[in-house]
Amino acid sequence: MTTKAELFIDSRCELGEGPFWNHLVGRLFWFDILNNTLFSAGADGRIVDRLTFDDRATAAAMVDENKLVVATAGALVELDLVAGTKRFLASLEADKVGNRSNDSRVNPAGGFWIGTMSRRGDADVGAGAVYQYRSGQLELLFDRVTIPNSICFSPDGGTAYFTDTPTRQILKRPVDPATGLPVGDWQLFAEVDRGYPDGSVVDSEGFLWNARWEGFCVVRHAPDGSIDRVIEVPTSRPTCPAFGGADFKTLYITSAREHMSPEELAADVHAGSVFALETDVAGLPEPLLKL
Repeated sequence: MTTKAELFIDSRCELGEGPFWNHLVGRLFWFDILNNTLFSAGADGRIVDRLTFDDRATAAAMVDENKLVVATAGALVELDLVAGTKRFLASLEADKVGNRSNDSRVNPAGGFWIGTMSRRGDADVGAGAVYQYRSGQLELLFDRVTIPNSICFSPDGGTAYFTDTPTRQILKRPVDPATGLPVGDWQLFAEVDRGYPDGSVVDSEGFLWNARWEGFCVVRHAPDGSIDRVIEVPTSRPTCPAFGGADFKTLYITSAREHMSPEELAADVHAGSVFALETDVAGLPEPLLKL
């Protein structure tokens, strides 16, 4: 396989994030958080939809062929992809107007783990938290988080992964595969010394692929935390990987251009775009949210 990603969609988002392959409709979805927009595109790279929200929208969970649940600033919203309508489901730190949602993912138990953080990033240390939404209930899992990222799960649903990005550590924790809830303490999974750990996804072999903010790469970690391979990405701020395509062997990678200077953007013209490469290992379909 190749070890360098190539430009896939020249989207140039301010903060591209939250990618996932919706196997029910055969499209890649991702967000531009700072422009309150959800995009989707086919495997040919052609954009199908641009859906906007009233405030920051960062991640989504699949419900069925027609519906997503979207994590936004202050609320979880059910989005009908056919009608384009939105329906309020639950408050999400609606009383904390300085916060917004961030990295999130559904576990094999159908629970949507959702991270929150300050709109001012690491200027407000410990302002965020992580929740699970499942069977209509929103439950606080842990708090005192600054920038929650790398939320993903082992294929059997027994291990959760997470990073508070400024710590440069990816952690792991045992969870109950039946409920998606933690049943043990956090342990160190991997130290990061190239860039900062951002979003992650786990493949069908149980290896974790982590995007390195300011690191120009995605790193594949073995289940013991060791580095298996490094995928070079031709942009400085890759944000999150996702597997997709007909055989789930295409790795898509979102990126950002937030806070980059004119000089940096001139040297990194496709910052904020989506990159991709074909891999020799398959990912897994995203689990459906249990409503």
